[in-house]
Formats: sequence, structure tokens, C-alpha cells
Amino acid sequence: MSEFSTPLDAGQIEANFADINPPMTPAQAAAEANRCLYCYDAPCMHACPTHIDVPAFIKKIASGNLTGSARVIFDANPIGATCARVCPVEALCEGACVEKTLLKKPIEIGRLQRHATDHLINTKKSLFHPAPSNGLSVAVIGSGPAGLSGAAYLARLGYAVTVYDRREKAGGLNTYGMAEYKMTQADSEAEIGLIRQLGIKFRLGTEITASENGPSSIRFSDLLEANDAVFLGVGLGKTNRLNIPGEDLEGVLDALEFIEKVKSRDWASVPLGKRVAVIGAGNTAIDAVTQAKRLGAERAMIVYRRTEADAPAYDYELELAKADGIEFHWQMTPVEIIGNGSANALRCDSPGGETIIECDLVIKAIGQTKMSAFFTEICGITVDEKGRVIVNNEMQTSDPRIFAGGDCVNGGAEAVDAAQMGKLAARAIHAKLTGEIAHFAGADVSRAQPVRSRQHG
Repeated sequence: MSEFSTPLDAGQIEANFADINPPMTPAQAAAEANRCLYCYDAPCMHACPTHIDVPAFIKKIASGNLTGSARVIFDANPIGATCARVCPVEALCEGACVEKTLLKKPIEIGRLQRHATDHLINTKKSLFHPAPSNGLSVAVIGSGPAGLSGAAYLARLGYAVTVYDRREKAGGLNTYGMAEYKMTQADSEAEIGLIRQLGIKFRLGTEITASENGPSSIRFSDLLEANDAVFLGVGLGKTNRLNIPGEDLEGVLDALEFIEKVKSRDWASVPLGKRVAVIGAGNTAIDAVTQAKRLGAERAMIVYRRTEADAPAYDYELELAKADGIEFHWQMTPVEIIGNGSANALRCDSPGGETIIECDLVIKAIGQTKMSAFFTEICGITVDEKGRVIVNNEMQTSDPRIFAGGDCVNGGAEAVDAAQMGKLAARAIHAKLTGEIAHFAGADVSRAQPVRSRQHG
């Protein structure tokens, strides 16, 4: 990649990365909450995969009880502050809102949820506490949405819970993979602070291996031996390869690698080009291309092998990209990344013949691999033909001591889907180990189908 310094100063970049959905003022929240009809058997609650009692938390905002509102939210979803920022509410709760049909303006459920959860985080209050020890322990592998959710519910039942993650910070994609204008690392870490209050231990920077055991690694067999159950919430693996010439040139990056650099907020260290081409058209591709543009790229482009109608990204994500001035190259299939040491163009097949797209940074956003080898060779459990962990209705794998949830099971969906799977796994673990049925908020409502993956290309 040729040397390129953003023409924007730090102040301009900070303005470009300001909250895309800024927090409400108390007056705005009160006015919006009072628009709610508080529907009986509310469709918004059923559209939420964690089944938060939306009318209940909004009514508490209307009455000025923000702590009570946050309790309703976090009781059903331990990462409710994350989901308030990053959930595709247009496709979930707000998409099902009665007011959308009546007035074509749904209640702003996401922003109201943020208003309540931010209040709780800012006041540093504790809503939930660990139950007295039941003498049982569970190891949770992966500190993303599924792992955090499962750990929180297990701690509330009295389990000794230790969460293991190979990264230095907890949170998974919440911390490392969300667009910075939606959610910062500080937002993620503040919410994790609430979960830490439950007495959960975190062993970060730790690899789970088949044979090694040392300060930064631990054998899976040792975890299985030392605990009464293990929950896997490890998500997905590396970005898929294009398998075309030039893929290993300088100036070719994975989308999640690029987004992680952005989230460091060390703007000068973020790799950037004057002309940035993002391959893929899923939600992660949109996150990458819009952030490149907001950093100061002269041209930021989406290159996708199919039509706009086939793009996996949500409509509102595509509209955001268009508003940011992103260029779209539809029906362009990359066949080569051209360059002498570093990328300087994409060669594509198109309906009109060969097309050359000049660029000096190529970002791949074509989905992530499944971690099949980890599951089969290290954990000793069964995966399906696509590499996803196979679980039964109780979130139990082929080894009855091991449970799993989140992207490693569903192949890639939203954070809120993973949170619900962590909740259901915690309940299933408790039932297996004690014979008791735990009643968690939103666990007994019929399970919603996962929404489309944010990782699709």
C-alpha cells in the first residue's frame, strides 16, 4: 500500500465517528416513552430474540424509574446496553411496533433502551448479585455475547464461573468488531463491568489447547476435568480467503482486522488508502467501507459479485453507506488483486467483460471460517457439514458435559441471538446438574429465528 496520511485532523475524525444514534435527553426519552401504547402481548417483545418486556421497561421510563427500567432489560439480556446500540432494531423490535403500522413511525425502542441502560452504568448501581454457592463450577470459553450471557445467568444461580478468552480484553465482537460510530470499546468494557460484579472470574490472553499447559494456555481436558460443565461461546474463525492471485500482497486486509485497528482510536496507526475497495456487501463490509470513508479515504468502494437486491446487508446499512458517499460496483467478481509488492488495482469479471478498479487498499469482508478443528480435535465434539457445532434442544453437544451457543452454533447471527443462546444454555446446564428448572426472563417465550448474520459478505 502506498503511503497515505488522512487529510483530516483528529477533531474532524472524532466528529465523523460520533454516535450515529446519540443518547436521548431526559425530556426526549420521556416524550418518546409516552408515545408507547404498552400493548398487551406486545409484538415488539416477541420480535426481540431475548424477549425483553419492552412495554414494561418503557413504562418505567415514562414514570421516571430508570433503574427499574434497566432491571427489566438486563434481567432478560445481560448485554442490553450493547444491543441498544448495535441491534438491527428496524428488523426486530421496532420493525414489529404497532405504531409503525398506525403512524409509520415506530417507538424508538433502541434509543430508549440505551437511555435506561446508560443510566444504570453511569450510576454504577448493582442490580443482580451471585446466589450463594451451590458447590458447582462451569468453565465458559469465549467472552463474546454468548459467553457473557451464559456466565451471568450461571453466576446468578450460584455457580463458580470462569470465562476464558484468547484476547486481552473481554467482549469478543462487542469489543473488537463493532463500527466505532455505533459502539466504542469503552462502552463494551463498561457493560462487562456489570457482569464482573457477579463474581465471575476472567482469564484473558489464554489459549485453549489439546496438549500445552502454561501461563498463557490451558488444556481443554483439564477444564473438563476441573468443572462440572463447559460452555462454548467461541464464535467464528478468521475471514474467508478469496483464493485469487495477489491476495497476499501488502495492502490487503481482513475487514475485522481493519475494524479492530479503527477501534484502537489511534487514528494515525489505522491502515488507509486513497482508494479503498471492500469486497463483500454484508453488514461488516458496510462497517468497513463507511469507516474508511470517515477516516478520510478519497474514494471508498463496495465491490460485490451479485446485484444490490442480493446484498446481505440490511437496507438501513446500505442507505447509511450511500449517505456517506460510498461507491458501489455491483456484479463485479474479483479474479485478481494486481500489484507489484502492494495492491494497486482489482481485476474483476462483470457482465460487460473484464473491469479494472484502481485501489491501493483492499479489504476482504466475505464472511468467517468455522472453527471445526478446534471443536473436533480439541473439544472432541461433533460438527455438521458446514463446521457448526451440533447441539440438541437443550444446547447440549455430542458430549453431554459440553454445551454451546452463539455463532459457533448458528453460523453467524446478531449479538442478541447469541445472548439468548447463552441464557438457554445456562438454564439447560442448571437442569442437567441439579434437576431444577431456572426461570429466567424471556427464556420461556418461543425462540425467535436468528436474524441475518452481520458477518456475511
